[in-house]
Amino acid sequence: MAFRLPTLIRVLRTAVDVLSRSASDPASGTPSRGSSGGRTPRSNTPRSNGTRTVPAPATRPTPASGTTPASRPTTATRTGRRAATGPTAEQATGRRHSQGAGKASSPAPAGLSSPYPGDYVGTGVVRYSPDPDGQPDPGEIVWTWVPFEEDFSQGKDRPVLLIGSTGTRLLGLMLTSKDHGSVRRGDEDYVDLGAGDWDSRGRPSEAKLDRILQLDPRDIRREGSVLDAARFERVAAGLRGRHGWS
Repeated sequence: MAFRLPTLIRVLRTAVDVLSRSASDPASGTPSRGSSGGRTPRSNTPRSNGTRTVPAPATRPTPASGTTPASRPTTATRTGRRAATGPTAEQATGRRHSQGAGKASSPAPAGLSSPYPGDYVGTGVVRYSPDPDGQPDPGEIVWTWVPFEEDFSQGKDRPVLLIGSTGTRLLGLMLTSKDHGSVRRGDEDYVDLGAGDWDSRGRPSEAKLDRILQLDPRDIRREGSVLDAARFERVAAGLRGRHGWS
């Protein structure tokens, strides 16, 4: 027994030494320390984990001396680029104005070839010069589209007595078959014309003096009749007395 115990102790010491050397060996996975106590720096060579090779992290290349790396465009640069490609506010406004130039203030009603300029206001010269040439002339009763007094965009076909012209437009008085003789102001605003060929039903008509229409010759539908000079003179006298015409 005295011989075996020392032998066992030597075996145990040998085993402890082997284990100590294994713990400090780099192949075992534990980094060894230098004489100063610092860690050994990592190598850039691929490391093996036993099953696959893992490459070391790639390092970003350092720009060569004397060169400057490309920089991203700043906010001001991006904003300036957008401003250069798009129109300015003044250009956009000018383009809108040029597109809207030349438009009529309101579209022409369905019954007229051009927007109605409004009723004629002022004095004029009464003319009586009917001519059966197929063209509308003062002294003739024609059919045309007449806008309503309260809304020029609405209206209907009516007979109109032509009394003169202004510029390129004809002046006329609307005829109505409604009797205004019982109205208090009827003698001043209406002149009785009686019946004529302009009304297919033969109804008596009156000329309305308080509204003078401006007509485009292109809007005349047809000639209804020529009013005789005696009845036209009654209308002319009403225009002279009410509107100061000559």
